[in-house]
Amino acid sequence: MSEEERFRRHQEELKNNIFLTTVDAVYNWGRKSSVWPVFFGLACCAIEMISAATARYDFSRFGMEIMRASPRQADLMIVAGTITHKMAPAVLRIYEQMPEPKYVLAMGSCATNGGPFPSYAVLQGADEILPVDVYVPGCPVRPEALLDGFMMLHDKIMDQSIKTVPWYQKEDQPAKGEETPR
Repeated sequence: MSEEERFRRHQEELKNNIFLTTVDAVYNWGRKSSVWPVFFGLACCAIEMISAATARYDFSRFGMEIMRASPRQADLMIVAGTITHKMAPAVLRIYEQMPEPKYVLAMGSCATNGGPFPSYAVLQGADEILPVDVYVPGCPVRPEALLDGFMMLHDKIMDQSIKTVPWYQKEDQPAKGEETPR
C-alpha cells in the first residue's frame, strides 16, 4: 500500500471517529441521563409514581431508577399528591435539603392547583412554596403522563448552559451592570 493510500485511508477513519460537540451538550446529556428523584409521596398520586417505576413503564430507561431516600442525594422532587398547610413545612424542608441543581415536578391536579379541595387546609398548588419546573396534569396521573413529564424535564435540562445557570456563578462576582467594589 502506498503512502498516499494509507493517508487517504487514515483520513476516512478519522472522519468516522471524530465527534464534535459542546461542553454544554455533553454535560447536560450526563445530567439528563442521571436524574435521581427523592422517594416520597403525599397522596394517591404516589401510587401512580411507583407504578411508573415498574417493568411495564420502566422509568429506569431514563437513568432514574435510583429513588433516593435522602434529599441530600437527590436532584428531582416529584410532588405527588395533596400538600396540606400542615405538611407544607416538611415538603419545603425536603426541597431545601436537596443540593443544586434541583428540579421540581408537580404531579396531579392536587399538586398543580389544589385539586378538588378548595379549602383552607390545602395548599392550592405546589408553586405556592416551591419553584415548579414541570406540571403533569391529571387525576389520577397515568404513568405514561409522568414519563412525558420526565421527557419535558430532560428537554429543560438540555437547554441549560453552564455559563448562565445560577449554581455555577461565583458569589463574589458582581452582577451585570454593577461596578466592582474598590
